[in-house]
Amino acid sequence: MLNTLLPVLIFAALGLAVLGAFRRAAMWRNGRAAKVDLFGGLLAMPKRYMVDLHHVVARDKYIANTHVATAGGAVASIVLAILVHGFGLHNRVLGYALLLMSAVMFVGAIFMYLRRRQPPSRLSKGPWMRLPKSLLAFSGSFFIVTLPVAGILPDNFGGWLLAIILGIGVLWGICELFLGITWGGPMKHAFAGALHLAWHRRPERFGGGRSTGLKPLDLTDKTAPLGVEKPKDFTWNQLLGFDACVQCGKCEAACPAFAAGQPLNPKKLIQDMVVGLAGGTDASFAGSPYPSLDGKGKPIGEHGGNPHQPIVNGLVDAETLWSCTTCRACVEECPMMIEHVDAIVDMRRYLTLEKGATPNKGAEVLENLIATDNPGGFAPGGRMNWAADLSLDVMSDRKTVDVLFWVGDGAFDMRNQRTLRAFVKVLKAARVDFAVLGLEERDSGDVARRLGDEATFQMLARRNIKTLAQYDFKRIVTCDPHSFHVLKNEYGAFDGHYLVQHHSTYMAELIGGGALNLGQHKGSSVTYHDPCYLGRYNGEYQAPRDVLRALGIEVKEMARSGFRSRCCGGGGGAPITDIPGRQRIPDMRMEDIRETGAELVAVGCPQCTAMLEGVVEPRPMIKDIAELVADALLDQPAPAKPAAARREPAEAH
Repeated sequence: MLNTLLPVLIFAALGLAVLGAFRRAAMWRNGRAAKVDLFGGLLAMPKRYMVDLHHVVARDKYIANTHVATAGGAVASIVLAILVHGFGLHNRVLGYALLLMSAVMFVGAIFMYLRRRQPPSRLSKGPWMRLPKSLLAFSGSFFIVTLPVAGILPDNFGGWLLAIILGIGVLWGICELFLGITWGGPMKHAFAGALHLAWHRRPERFGGGRSTGLKPLDLTDKTAPLGVEKPKDFTWNQLLGFDACVQCGKCEAACPAFAAGQPLNPKKLIQDMVVGLAGGTDASFAGSPYPSLDGKGKPIGEHGGNPHQPIVNGLVDAETLWSCTTCRACVEECPMMIEHVDAIVDMRRYLTLEKGATPNKGAEVLENLIATDNPGGFAPGGRMNWAADLSLDVMSDRKTVDVLFWVGDGAFDMRNQRTLRAFVKVLKAARVDFAVLGLEERDSGDVARRLGDEATFQMLARRNIKTLAQYDFKRIVTCDPHSFHVLKNEYGAFDGHYLVQHHSTYMAELIGGGALNLGQHKGSSVTYHDPCYLGRYNGEYQAPRDVLRALGIEVKEMARSGFRSRCCGGGGGAPITDIPGRQRIPDMRMEDIRETGAELVAVGCPQCTAMLEGVVEPRPMIKDIAELVADALLDQPAPAKPAAARREPAEAH
């Protein structure tokens, strides 16, 4: 009976799965065109899946091992089941191979089942709770029906009752794995995820690469949408990426806005985009809702849409988009390498450019950038007041220098001026040939771009690039990771290609080359806060710690440090849009700091300094790394040493 039934079930399910694949692809194709290497991506997909993706999954050893057993066993079992029971190749070697792979899959499914008995709050429930049982049914049923093929049991063993039971188990398993993979369900990620890796929006991320710069809008194309209003305004491979979500909730657990009780949950946001892709409501979402001020969460089932309806006030509320700090913690943690921040900024662009709906002080800041070239609206002529007594060289006088010091809009902030003056002291102590742009410098455009005002960003970028083209310099150094990121990774799209370094990287190079004569840090214990735009965006974690170590400081690391550092809440225009939550993000970060017992926090970003110093005292002292180095400088010049190899800045594209 089973020898007749199994081929029918397998090929019927395969046929329906193929139909589902075409249906799913048609949904993705609702999106706008995107340039991808279709064939090359498919060839690269196995490596991306087994190496690049596994590197992310491997951070959780339990899940990594479970995934290898379950996914690897499933792929091999499906192929072998089609050969043995579909095509009837009752070869003993193939039979033993199928027994082995189904057993491996069964063991992996058991560990998955154990994990699901008391799942972390970040995991979606609902259909995902049945997945381990479905995998157990598939692997267990095929293991038993393959025993006669391997010669371990006789044909037709067990009689009709066992045949019926096994038939039900096989049907249950292949429905989940064959139909669910393309029609919808927990296994959908296996199909969409593989193609997402093949045709990823940022293929540069694979092979150890880095890609974090926002993609520009073509403002000269009058037919192109200014941002994303409806799901169909995303590119088709973005929609494919949303469909690849496994609802593991690692993005949710990493999100500072979610932890603060602001109305953002990255996992829910991606699932809302999937609802928009297929049409319907979020009533079936089985994870944590968007937080709300009352602590109960926003109700499920009240939001819906389709590919042709507006997203905001349909699928999501505008305040969800404005809660994001663009810290990329969600992207860094995502095991499917989904680009949450790109999607959020794309939707912000529509709200800002088309609707003029930037909340709170957003419109004022954007107007200031247009009128005064800085977000605070300060008179541009005051940009160099902080250095009135420092006798700094200006590029318009020098024309050619080794280092162009990009000051940034911290020039208008009295607290950050201390950092700038400290770094100038360091540069002079190292006898660096440097100059500043002075009154020719404009805002880098970072805030405008994160708030969705691509037009103002491009205006500022082109003006700065035109100014920089007049001068000859070897590198740009800045104390601001946001300016560093924009100059290094986003100006290139407008033909602005420069060697850009964060001041911590450059100071590490100066110290390594013996250019600075430093004493030892005298005082309290120190912890270091990793800025998002230096760390997750640009991969620079080591240089700041090298500088602190050179000062004799042993960093007391926070529980969340390095690539898992918690955002201070100062990025992405979040302090400007100021969406309320149950607590403030910098207060949460300060609790991380207090847990270390450190009395001083070393930072490397003016936004981080402002946010952490905004926490109510008592709290540890906050100092920029440049201030710590300047404090440790000794009067006598550094002894001459052979120049060390230049430290390359972190690679990013």
